[in-house]
Amino acid sequence: MGGTMLFFRFVLERRGIRSADEFLPSYRDAAARLGLTNVEPAPKTFEGWFYEGRRPQRVFRPAIVEMLGFSIDDLWTEVPEGATPDFVPLVGTSPIAPHAEPGMDLSDMKRSGAMAVRRARNYVLQTDRERVGDNTLPLLHDQVARLVTEYPRVPLSAIWDDLLDAQDQVIFNLETGKHRPSQLGDLNFMAGILAFLVAKGFNDMEDREQARTMSLLAAAFAKDAEHPGLMALVNGLQSLIEYWADRPGDALFYAQKGAALSSNLNGTVGLWLLGLQARAAAVLGDAETVRAVNLEAIDRREGVVLDDLDQLGGLLTYSAEKQGYYTVEAEALLGHGDANLVMQAELAVQGFSDRENPNWAFGDLAGAQCNHALVLLHSGEVDGAAQAIRPVLDLPATYRNNGIVVSAQRVRQTLMTGGVRTAIAARDLREEIAVYAPRRPALPAGTQR
Repeated sequence: MGGTMLFFRFVLERRGIRSADEFLPSYRDAAARLGLTNVEPAPKTFEGWFYEGRRPQRVFRPAIVEMLGFSIDDLWTEVPEGATPDFVPLVGTSPIAPHAEPGMDLSDMKRSGAMAVRRARNYVLQTDRERVGDNTLPLLHDQVARLVTEYPRVPLSAIWDDLLDAQDQVIFNLETGKHRPSQLGDLNFMAGILAFLVAKGFNDMEDREQARTMSLLAAAFAKDAEHPGLMALVNGLQSLIEYWADRPGDALFYAQKGAALSSNLNGTVGLWLLGLQARAAAVLGDAETVRAVNLEAIDRREGVVLDDLDQLGGLLTYSAEKQGYYTVEAEALLGHGDANLVMQAELAVQGFSDRENPNWAFGDLAGAQCNHALVLLHSGEVDGAAQAIRPVLDLPATYRNNGIVVSAQRVRQTLMTGGVRTAIAARDLREEIAVYAPRRPALPAGTQR
């Protein structure tokens, strides 16, 4: 009494459907009407939808919508048991390719267009499933490149489903064994990159165990791809995961491991690993290591030759702007706040001030702003620190990933120490940061799978 159930289950039970055997005949008919093949869920997959409320992967959604006549968002909404929901059925239009009716705004038109593109892409991928055809790899390459570019620029919730779908497609092509030998390295390379992004996503959601597991899978794909740069990049991700988990010793270990692997590489991954070493060493209070690796990074920047990872950009490259941000963070973590460092912190923020810059990333901008606030606090400037962190505190909840939340909390911790602790502005800022973390960092309800 008084409980809730998914509208999906409500609709099926009204039709007398409570098992996969009862569900699949109608599902197959719906898939056939849409001309879809190879989209039948396993019985346990159906049970996950029906009993556990798991949201179906995109490949299954068109047939479900066609079969039941309601949108996926409506079907995966909790409704009170015993009540009659008032959701409006989809009538007069294909549920997977809505038309741009007169009067639709631009965002609706773009959404309609994106759904049409996705349907066409899935069709091509499905027709190539007997063998990885000439059409499949370019489409997968385009998906990977788009996700790499978008990841640091948009909330995770905007790309999470697409990221998981792309990973499913690449792994499917790997596990079927229907690819040519010449395609194996390329598929493993893409699988490694996608596993890297998924692991980063779990870390941004503060699900560290899943992040660690997925990073191990990324490492396995990178090894199978025989790509030293990607192998080193994954070590960097493992360092990053431990850094934000407040395990600086482990963070330093992984950064040093990756640095050794990348010592003869000319791309920027080696510089990133030096920056990761500096940040981890700073948390450990090892100022000597911080200075040494930061100087090495400055020297190596002059000899960088962009590699295939750098060409993809996004999280796979370590820009000069990001290097400046990391350098300031390491010094701020050591408790420094002299005038020269304040200037460097300002420059780091300015480096991410232009959204049109391909190296712009909302997380790096927020991190640089938090570091600026820290440096100002170390020099006793509470009002300046409050102004520096204000844009971070004003970020919508969907942007507040784990790294941003931890960076803001560092500012709060500093506000509780030393001479700044008793300032009225410090007290108000502490209270605001204390409630800053959203309940589900980076990923609103309804998007996690």
